[in-house]
Amino acid sequence: MASEQPGAAAQGNRPPLWGRRRSVERKRAALGYGLVVPALLALGAVALYPLLYNLVLSFQHHVLTEPGTNAVVGFANYVALATDPAFLGDLVRTLGFTGVSVAVEFAAGLGLALVVHQSFRGRGLIRASILIPWAVPTAVSALLWKAFFQQQSGFVDFALTHLGLPGSHLVWFNSPLLAWVPIIVSDVWKNTPFVALILLAGLQTIPRELYESAQCDGARAWQSFWRITLPLLRPAILVALIFRTLSAFLVFDVVYVMTGGGPGTSTEVISYYNWYKFMVSLNFGYGAAVALVITLLALALAAVYVRILHTRGDLT
Repeated sequence: MASEQPGAAAQGNRPPLWGRRRSVERKRAALGYGLVVPALLALGAVALYPLLYNLVLSFQHHVLTEPGTNAVVGFANYVALATDPAFLGDLVRTLGFTGVSVAVEFAAGLGLALVVHQSFRGRGLIRASILIPWAVPTAVSALLWKAFFQQQSGFVDFALTHLGLPGSHLVWFNSPLLAWVPIIVSDVWKNTPFVALILLAGLQTIPRELYESAQCDGARAWQSFWRITLPLLRPAILVALIFRTLSAFLVFDVVYVMTGGGPGTSTEVISYYNWYKFMVSLNFGYGAAVALVITLLALALAAVYVRILHTRGDLT
């Protein structure tokens, strides 16, 4: 027993391993909070007051053309919003646009990322050139594609006519359904490089040894893609989907520039509806309620993705 005491004393003088780990974790947490707190303070100073003011405004009947009528109406604006067919229709159109545009951008971005990930001559130039659409301002790209889809004078009409394809001489912006085609094309053209860039970064983290081992085992290209590429690319895929889904859900500028919500309200989205209530109808109380509902819907979409990330184990 006596021979064990020096060893026990030595162990007692040495700090336990779990204690050292907890100390390191606390230091890392303190560093993380120290880096995040200034940004949170700046964000709160810029965004907290407008958000709270918007919240208060949403419980009032505040119409700029009716001075002195800032009466508190409780949840009346939210009740009117829930039963407003215009808002519900805009919500359906927004979700449809989001689903179609994000799906096309993901498919095109994944294909583009797989191509530029390969080794070939001039790869650097190609990688730089695919970012050009993303660098173009949204309003400029929308005007560009609006000109392309003009009847007779547009490039799309010219190409379809000379190639003998159906769709030539169509008046795209006069049809409630066809008017969505230029909007989606413009959005896809601009944002596909962003998706491709994120997916390319994910592809570059996958070790090439995995593909070499799969090839030695007789796996075909599509099997390697399905068994190796997609599973290991999942974190990058989900990050790209989060950013693009939220951006597409809050789309405004493309619709404003290309169609102005027309013909009629067939291309109107919820952000455009919110702008109209604020800036045209000057109904600030109702517009504030619309803005808060849109914010909550966007947060709900983000929460769904975060839930998927946690469920799949891609977030720690």
